[in-house]
Order: sequence, then C-alpha cells, then structure tokens
Amino acid sequence: MKPVNLFMSLFMAVAMLFTANANADEDKGYGKQKVVYHINYDNPKAQAGALRNIQNHINAVGAENLDLKVVMHGKGLSMLLTPDAVANTKLPKGNATDEIQAKISGLKDQGIGFQVCSNTLKGKKIDHEKDLYDVDKADIVPSGVAELARLQAMGYTYIKP
Repeated sequence: MKPVNLFMSLFMAVAMLFTANANADEDKGYGKQKVVYHINYDNPKAQAGALRNIQNHINAVGAENLDLKVVMHGKGLSMLLTPDAVANTKLPKGNATDEIQAKISGLKDQGIGFQVCSNTLKGKKIDHEKDLYDVDKADIVPSGVAELARLQAMGYTYIKP
C-alpha cells in the first residue's frame, strides 16, 4: 500500500472513530433540541395528554438535551387555574387539579418552563398569584402568540399537541 493511501485510510478510520464517539454522546441519536409546546385550549383530557407528550419527549431525548417551554394563552390558562378560582375569572374551567399540579411540578423539576400570557391574565381577570398554580412574575410574557413567534425565530420547534 502506498504511504499516501495508508495515511488516508488511517485518517478516515480516526475520523470515523471520533464521529461515532460524538454521536454516542447524543442521547438516542436525537441530539440537542429546542421546543415550544403551545396550549390554548381548555379540554382537560387534551391538556393531560399534552403533559404526557412532554414527559415522553423528555424520556426520549433526555432532559439534559432538551430546552422545552410551554406557552399558554387564552383558554390554555385553565391548565394552571385552580378549580376554586374559576368564579373570580372570566375562564369557564379550572383544570389545575391535584393530579395536573403534580404533573406540572414534575415537569418543572426536569427544567421545563411554563410561560403565561399577560394579555390573557388581564382580559380574563386572572390574578397569577391567587388564581394560578405555581406561576411567578418571571413566568409571565407580554403576549403568548408573540412569544411563540419569538421562540420560533430563535430556532425552537413548534408543537401543538
């Protein structure tokens, strides 16, 4: 074998080895992901399904490989609205039962961010401190739809479960 061919063969073998090792570091081959889930509906079964989808997403990709945000506006805030707070607001449902709250806490513990639309808070007369489950001022964005557009412009993949 000519020295040039031998060198090229060795170079290719080493390059393939490094590529294989780099790919092995990516959990299940999915790599790093930036994702935004959009919730703007008040169906409790659909909301619970969305939370399951998010957990399945984490399980598949790995929390360390995932930058995932949930953006809620309109009727989607019912997912965080406690049932006993409905009467204080202009939302028809409060779906933040103990079971949903536990799922949300579990997702937050894995680094998932939940963002709430300020326009909806004002329009639906919702007090984030009194009426919603575990929402801090830092979780509030000026506009849910504008936040979705901003995140997509930043490279987040849009998912509407």
